[in-house]
Amino acid sequence: MNDSTDSKDKTETATFGTGCYWCTEAQFQQLMGVEKVESGFSGGYIDHPTYEQVCNGNTGHAEVINIYYNPTVISFDELLEAFWASHDPTTLNRQGNDIGSQYRSAIFYHNEEQRRKAEAYKSKLNNEKIWHNPIVTEIAPFKAFYRAEDYHQNYFNQHGEQSYCHFVIRPKLEKFRKGFRDRLKSTHQLL
Repeated sequence: MNDSTDSKDKTETATFGTGCYWCTEAQFQQLMGVEKVESGFSGGYIDHPTYEQVCNGNTGHAEVINIYYNPTVISFDELLEAFWASHDPTTLNRQGNDIGSQYRSAIFYHNEEQRRKAEAYKSKLNNEKIWHNPIVTEIAPFKAFYRAEDYHQNYFNQHGEQSYCHFVIRPKLEKFRKGFRDRLKSTHQLL
């Protein structure tokens, strides 16, 4: 086998929705074993939606990230741990000031093992009453991912000086870094 085949064989995909994909993308980019993160849309009923169409709330899509990861470095279980810690999974169709079904908490599983692990983790957290309210995260089969427009990709790293990045993303990212400090990439490895 050549190196490109070896590398490709080691990469798996997870698709998560946690509200605004700019926040989630910035968080998951930090984790060792995450090769690439793309912002986009999943879970809807029209092909190739635009950001504006999804924002109108009429496409059924959620803002999501596709996480391409090396399972020999980071497991799906570890990604689930980061998923649950990255947002409030108890608010229906809302994260902070972002309101609408496009901001729903969602896991779009790519295989039966991902489905089983996501359901088990959700059940465990609900049983442990980690949050005051029950988890409303949608767990559904992955059907399609539509990559968002280029200006949405790598947003925090490209626009960190903007007020949304400074006041919304940066505090979430700092909290995330504290909780996952032993699993973070070194600064020169960040995407």
